[in-house]
Amino acid sequence: MTDVEIIELYWNREQAAITQTTNKYGSYCYAIANGILNNREDSLECLNDTWHRAWEAIPPRRPDSLSLFLGKITRHLAFDKCKMNRAQKRGGSRFSILLDELDECIPSSTTVEQAVEAGELEKNINRFLHGLPERECGIFLLRYWYNKPLAEIATRFSMKENNVKASLFRTRQKLKAHLEKEGVSL
Repeated sequence: MTDVEIIELYWNREQAAITQTTNKYGSYCYAIANGILNNREDSLECLNDTWHRAWEAIPPRRPDSLSLFLGKITRHLAFDKCKMNRAQKRGGSRFSILLDELDECIPSSTTVEQAVEAGELEKNINRFLHGLPERECGIFLLRYWYNKPLAEIATRFSMKENNVKASLFRTRQKLKAHLEKEGVSL
């Protein structure tokens, strides 16, 4: 079933929308949630919450890309769950390490909220990513979208971990320069 057909099911308030979404995007969204949470039960809970949020959001929204729409919902829910778990356990996590790495090139949360509301930050980052060579973009997305460990990225790209770290560092520097050039205050 195509994304347009699935979105139409949501618009018609047909329960089959959830089934079709689960069939088509369940593994994708689970991989996103589990990459952040690293816990089966929490990841499955995140999936259920994703389907619920999608049901509530469509209509009135009609996403251009259903996969990106669902991926964003899943990521936000997983990060919220991770923060809650971290607050309960008061321990560190891979998530906090990733945020520390991105601190130098992504603006503060107040500015991000304002920029995201306007849609400009997202557009700027997407333009930046589309301008990267495929390998560099892949490494960056695996680390910061899918929350993959350095060792796994190194294996996937037949690289040493230090080379992956160096690539990520250079890409973060390029992102920072790109955002500054676009007038995003850091």
